[in-house]
Amino acid sequence: MRIIRDTHYMEDADRGASVAIGNFDGVHRGHQAVINIAREEARKLNCPLGIMTFEPHPRQYFAPDAPPFRLMNAEARANRLEKIGVERLYELNFGAALADHSAREFAHDVIHKELGLRHVVVGADFCFGKGRTGTAADLVAFGEEFGFGVTIAPLVADAKGQFSSTNIRNALSDGRPADAAHMLGHWHRIEGEVIRGDQRGRELGYPTANMSIADLHPPKFGVYAVKVDVMSGPHQGTYDGAASLGVRPMFGENVPNIESYLFDFQGDLYSTHLSVALVEYLRPEATFDTIDALITQMDADCDRARKILADV
Repeated sequence: MRIIRDTHYMEDADRGASVAIGNFDGVHRGHQAVINIAREEARKLNCPLGIMTFEPHPRQYFAPDAPPFRLMNAEARANRLEKIGVERLYELNFGAALADHSAREFAHDVIHKELGLRHVVVGADFCFGKGRTGTAADLVAFGEEFGFGVTIAPLVADAKGQFSSTNIRNALSDGRPADAAHMLGHWHRIEGEVIRGDQRGRELGYPTANMSIADLHPPKFGVYAVKVDVMSGPHQGTYDGAASLGVRPMFGENVPNIESYLFDFQGDLYSTHLSVALVEYLRPEATFDTIDALITQMDADCDRARKILADV
């Protein structure tokens, strides 16, 4: 998959794609339905399948002090999109210049002139242009005027409700990763680089790989059974494990993070990239009277996680 961030330096092969447009936070089943329509159009037109998205997320641009809400960072989103066969990722810089485009200017200048897109697919609730004044119906009219096809994809739901990033965030906040996975079509994952922590886990006999969750919507704090993909370095592969997500109250006030213990693993993971899938919520964070009591609970957590993951 090619990632295009600056449209002024595009190769000819990067123009003329069939794309789905949106933020695709989570790349959930609703998003996948939109992408699959773009995929079918790409097949008909014999052109690349693409995604047009924005970085930073427009909500971060307009409300930089709002609480973190993203389900995945740009790296995780790109990894997921590549896995489902996207060939071109147009990750457009969302700043003052793009935010000031009217709906008509966005359709003409960006979709038609800069990217030369042949077909675009958007959700029924799609809004675009300065002040979000453009609607999906407006995009259809602009497509007819400027010569690109447009498909409006219906919102996707099942008996349990609509597949939406908001509903997924609610499930994660409630400690329901299986419900989030149902809407996502895959386990919710936290991806990033392993950073150095306080190394308390090593002292307790449970060395962990620590990752920041800054700028991400925080799932319910507590202990999880996890699947961990080591994505770089000499230990690449998939491992079962248990992870503590939160502020580690046993050891005072701390910045929220996720610390993953990989079962039956030996090696150094510092500076490697991990993808940690939340499979099942085991228990809330807690403090203990003694370190021995904490270790006893960690033993029990890992035993329970092993049994859960044996069937996953």
